[in-house]
Amino acid sequence: MKRLGGLVACLVALPCAAGAQTSSVAPQGVTTDEPEDLTEPAKPIEASRPPLRPAILFNRWQEDWSILADPAQRTEPLDRLKYIPLSGTDPGTYLSLGGGLRERFEANDAPSFGTNPANPADSYLISRLELHADLRTGPIQTFVQFQSDFAPGKRVRGPVDSDRLDLEQAFVALVEPLGSGTIKVRAGRQQFAFDLQRFVAARDGPNVRQSFDAVWGDYEIGRWRFIGYYSRPVANRDVEAFDDRSSRHNLFYGARVERHVLGGNELSAYWSRFSNDDASYLTVKGAERRDVWDVRFAGKRRALDWDIEGMAQTGHVGAQRVRAWAFGSLFGYTFAARLLAPRIGLQIDGASGDRHPSDGTLGTFNPLFPNGYYVTLSGYTGYVNFLHIKPSLTVHPSKRLSVMGATGLQWRMTTADAVYTQPTTPVARTAGTGSRWTGLYGQFRADWRMTGHWSSALEAVHFAVGRTIRDAGGHDGNYLGVEIKYGW
Repeated sequence: MKRLGGLVACLVALPCAAGAQTSSVAPQGVTTDEPEDLTEPAKPIEASRPPLRPAILFNRWQEDWSILADPAQRTEPLDRLKYIPLSGTDPGTYLSLGGGLRERFEANDAPSFGTNPANPADSYLISRLELHADLRTGPIQTFVQFQSDFAPGKRVRGPVDSDRLDLEQAFVALVEPLGSGTIKVRAGRQQFAFDLQRFVAARDGPNVRQSFDAVWGDYEIGRWRFIGYYSRPVANRDVEAFDDRSSRHNLFYGARVERHVLGGNELSAYWSRFSNDDASYLTVKGAERRDVWDVRFAGKRRALDWDIEGMAQTGHVGAQRVRAWAFGSLFGYTFAARLLAPRIGLQIDGASGDRHPSDGTLGTFNPLFPNGYYVTLSGYTGYVNFLHIKPSLTVHPSKRLSVMGATGLQWRMTTADAVYTQPTTPVARTAGTGSRWTGLYGQFRADWRMTGHWSSALEAVHFAVGRTIRDAGGHDGNYLGVEIKYGW
């Protein structure tokens, strides 16, 4: 705690810089502070001063500080570190430094709904410090980012909770015109995500984000974008500094195509292969080779917005073949001209479970690299063997404050498979017993962009469990999260 206090005091003392990394409800009503797609240049969350000055973005390597080559734009004391010129004649050759700090207090009185004595009720702080350097030399970018993550007071720590000091990202990127389009290539340790990050996410909810040792390339031409990627997911360790590693035994690679249709609406599809040489499910263990087929259509027309995604999975785990599926959908209608600009939302999601444990076919859906924010931060719900219906109401008391209230109803797709919590943890003694009804939860979330640098969020969840979880020794759960972030 002494270290955290010192870090906070140090960052508070920094003079103001441009923009902020903020926490907000996504446009479609998802409780997340992650952008829809980390592969795209993200839009600034709010206008900066002066108008041409860059804002600090969620994905820091997307920031372009070359505007500070003009001395008139250097309005903040630390601009000498945001833009360090390396050439007297080329304003696009420079070094930029930056960082961010996130502190969140969490209290959860029912991890795994209280069914696991080894994971008791707990309250704790999670702390994330990130520092980066961004070198631009013409069309070539070299980006390095370090992370230091701690979870003081947490009784049971997993690999996503703490990582004392490690390399979060380190890659070289090239952007060049090619024909009538633009080709972009990145090689090295990096983070990427798709769409609302239901299944491929940067995992910003927990303390340690998901990185990949990867080669990424895309070609953009007109309304089209073609993407190819080959990666090894990075496994987080916390034994000593700089000990995170990826392995050839765990691969994720594929191809994706995107096209803007009917104006700015987006239609996309991708195929991926997920490989894990040491997979473990309730009914089978062994080498996993899972093919992923995904289609998504998202957009907005007047007051209506939508995001619909479907995924099928084939392949095998050990001797069992894989036949699994999932879908996610969000719909919203915003009364922009009314007081508080209310948005009425409806979220409907589903994912398959294993219906017949002994038939040689595994129906349990693998959510791959899920976004913990997508349902709630509490971790009570995994994107496996579930049906989820969630009506919501979001209001905006001010331009900087959004407040959301929601109710979620959950069932299992099949009682032959277990109830799952985040990310893919089966609740003990629920597989093959009880009813499909899982439970009902209420959620409250508020996001406040306090200044250009500071943001905060509060989330509270109460989950009323059904009889199946009660019979398994579980009970209702309560979660509270209070977060504050600073970005420079």
